[in-house]
Amino acid sequence: MKQTLSENIQAYNAKQNEEEKAVCELLAQEINKYLPEAENKIWHAHPVWFLEGKPVAGYSKLKAGIRLMFWSGAGFYEAQLKPGSGKFKDASVCYTTATQVNTDDLKRWLEKSRHIQWDYKNLIRRKGKLERLG
Repeated sequence: MKQTLSENIQAYNAKQNEEEKAVCELLAQEINKYLPEAENKIWHAHPVWFLEGKPVAGYSKLKAGIRLMFWSGAGFYEAQLKPGSGKFKDASVCYTTATQVNTDDLKRWLEKSRHIQWDYKNLIRRKGKLERLG
């Protein structure tokens, strides 16, 4: 089932400057292409894609550029993805131009996001301890 891009994400992308908009639109197109069953919406003010209610990928505008983040990306073991703070299993990469986006890498990361997931839903119940799903 192919999801269409939510109007809120389209509006988010349209608000960016020309280069950032190109990055956002490319990321949205590729994420929808390789995760067609994923729900997409604005979550915590940023575009996010969910598989079975779990956030897996999203992007946000930072001063350094557009940050593409994977909630379980630290478990992908990909050199281009930089781990977050260490408390969670997120990892990300930042783009300033659409030409920096390697769609082959993105496709591989999105495929990994299907199979490598951590249970953020029960984080509080487990007193901050993350467990891998699947």
